[in-house]
Amino acid sequence: MTTPAGPPSRGERALIATFTAGLRPRDDRLVIGPGDDAAVVRPAGALAVTSTDTTVLGVHLPDDDPRVTPDVVAHRALATAASDLAAMGLGGGEAYVALTVPPAWTDDEVLAFVAATERCAAGWAMTIAGGDVTSGPTLVVTVTVTGWACDAGSLLRRDRARPGDRVGVTGPLGAAAAGLEVVRGSTSGDPATDAALVDRYLRPRPRLDVAPGLVAAGARTGIDLSDGAAVDAAHVGRASGVVLRVDAAELPRAAGVDAVAVAIDVAPARIAAAGGEDYELLVTAPPPVAGRLADVHWVGTVEEADGREPGLELVHRGARVDWSGYEHRGGS
Repeated sequence: MTTPAGPPSRGERALIATFTAGLRPRDDRLVIGPGDDAAVVRPAGALAVTSTDTTVLGVHLPDDDPRVTPDVVAHRALATAASDLAAMGLGGGEAYVALTVPPAWTDDEVLAFVAATERCAAGWAMTIAGGDVTSGPTLVVTVTVTGWACDAGSLLRRDRARPGDRVGVTGPLGAAAAGLEVVRGSTSGDPATDAALVDRYLRPRPRLDVAPGLVAAGARTGIDLSDGAAVDAAHVGRASGVVLRVDAAELPRAAGVDAVAVAIDVAPARIAAAGGEDYELLVTAPPPVAGRLADVHWVGTVEEADGREPGLELVHRGARVDWSGYEHRGGS
């Protein structure tokens, strides 16, 4: 953060006006946007898909790291909320951003937050349709997102995995967890790689770009990997009443993950399986559909529970492992 220069001087009304001045709609759904008592949005489908996510500085992001700028806070807050829409198979929608401004933030920091929010929204086919700005003792950002679907069958859900389906992920894993380890003092041995890992931790990418294609191709289930594949795949198994058998060695790993894993004496596959906060999607699809999804990395299969507790069976080098309890060195 910049050096504190006292609380924002513009006052609440001026801050709200400044917040909304640069926001632009991405489509024609927004009838009345920021500035009135409530937003009015024209539905794009029969179903509204809504989720809320909160980011608290000092809890979800370090409050003493100069890399955690207003740009980063805005990016991460919108990304983690928008990722829930991607997990349902949607490609965008509306967002409502409630910002609690702490005394240490200046007007310039608030403006930087606003600019970053709009920049991310533009890149992810999101419209900032409304929200709130207030002051408080701690920086808190709550983002509510709404997407639109024609019917329940056009959504990815956690409860539709079926025996015989294949299990896949949409991209390399472990970068966010490794990036956090770099923030805490570890290294891959290469400064450029370290910087890329930290960026993936600070600025996750919601997979709104691939989600609609997964639905169109016939994928059955989806979940975003916020807590790690070892936790999130188990959610799918329990919701569907099946067992997802995943080979941790098959999980694709981001560049630099292996080197950081060696530095902290943790199996690289464990960071990929359980590190969390990558925000890639884990999906299941019938084999014919899986064969058409060239950009998905296939890492396992869905099996009948057959007396087993529904959830996840994670294996590594032929042996079952329980890596759901992985914790980052120095904290959760």
